[in-house]
Amino acid sequence: MLLLQGLFARVQYMPDFSLLAVVVTALYGVALFCIYRILLSYRTAQGAIGWVIGLIGMPWIAVPLFLVFGRNRFSGYVRARRMNDQTLDPLLSQYEHQAEGIPYPDFPNGVDELRVLSKLGRQPFTGSNHCTLLKNGEATLEALFDAMESATDYILLEFYIVRSDRVGARILNILRRKLAQGVRVYFLYDDIGSLLLPGHYLKALRTAGAKVTSFGNGNVRRRRLQINFRNHRKILVCDGRVGFVGGINLGDEYLAREPGEEVWRDTHCRVEGPAALGLQLAWLEDWNWAADANPELNWQPRRAETGDQQVLILPSSPADRWETCTLFFLNCINNARDRLWIASPYFVPDVQIINALQLAAMRGVDVRILIPEKADHLLIHLAAYSYLVTANECGIRICQYQPGFLHQKVVLVDDRYAAVGTANLDNRSMRLNFEIAALTTAPDFVADVEAMLEADLARSRQLERADYEDRSLLFRLACRSARLMAPLL
Repeated sequence: MLLLQGLFARVQYMPDFSLLAVVVTALYGVALFCIYRILLSYRTAQGAIGWVIGLIGMPWIAVPLFLVFGRNRFSGYVRARRMNDQTLDPLLSQYEHQAEGIPYPDFPNGVDELRVLSKLGRQPFTGSNHCTLLKNGEATLEALFDAMESATDYILLEFYIVRSDRVGARILNILRRKLAQGVRVYFLYDDIGSLLLPGHYLKALRTAGAKVTSFGNGNVRRRRLQINFRNHRKILVCDGRVGFVGGINLGDEYLAREPGEEVWRDTHCRVEGPAALGLQLAWLEDWNWAADANPELNWQPRRAETGDQQVLILPSSPADRWETCTLFFLNCINNARDRLWIASPYFVPDVQIINALQLAAMRGVDVRILIPEKADHLLIHLAAYSYLVTANECGIRICQYQPGFLHQKVVLVDDRYAAVGTANLDNRSMRLNFEIAALTTAPDFVADVEAMLEADLARSRQLERADYEDRSLLFRLACRSARLMAPLL
């Protein structure tokens, strides 16, 4: 009641300009509705308080921002998931049942934390897989091309960014050729991430016979108004036998075009075996939402020709019952015993994540956060500096990768398991984006991840508190201000 009185008191004492009064009254009415939505659905008190203060004090700025950034739960996807449960749940049950015939992982240590991750992802751990670590863009893209060339039944693609450059042109040529051979192609892209993808590229795919849709269900105008809930996943599945997941999008930034040119440093993972169906299941749920269709796919798990690795596919999204991505990171941090290495291009953790990292470091865990020195988002780059003092005080080491822009998303927990995926250590990945990761306990894969991160750390510089404290007051204020904007970043 006091809130209502305060809002309308501001209108009452304005000059008696009838049109202006109507506009202002309407504006505060919309602000009240936004506050109502916030109070019903907020996930963090800090974010809710920030929005409410802004909507009361500066509604002419906060209302448009809320319409673009404010929603934090993808209700449309939630409803679609409920309607599609009759379709997807039997597939999941079939997948779990058939996976029982595959040797199930034996976890002598840490069984509870891995079972938690399985429940979070709503998918089973499976054995008889083979994961290959793809340590750069060139290796990843060549592996993607080879897998598509080898497909005999269908190709499923889902990428946040698709470009019509050299990489995009080669993919288009491969897909056209496979379509001519009778291979089905399903192409799902995010309309915000791929906003610059020209219409003629998509038309060429459709003309060749591919099924193409955007994650916004083709309604680009609606997606431009509400840019949250991006599908940040990067998935390729061929015939239900082999799949790929990681941080690499489809673009030339991962390939050198001139001698000595710096390319984006990123990592992907090739999965062969029953876990490929886990990637396929995540893709199908997104396709169901975007295209309202359920294509006939292979759901019979097949063991990898070589290797017996234990793998979990862990999707996360704002449509989940829990904050799956946040809980994934918290589970990894809280259960680390000796080492926790995380590579992420964006380091803007919330209070619970930074507190968990501090506790891990105080337990004696070797906590290292690998971020890029050269950033593609200035505010996120500045916000990371604001954590240096508290990080250094408890022993967290934040290291900046020097050669170029580091875009990989990798987690290494002790010598026990490693994950390669799409999620960053920021609010968007934790609460707003659709993300996915492949996690394995295979000692050889974990050793490969360790060696890769060691090489990256050797090319990095550890930040000290002086990198923040000895900078100008203006710089420190900019860092702290950027950190306050973390819920929007």
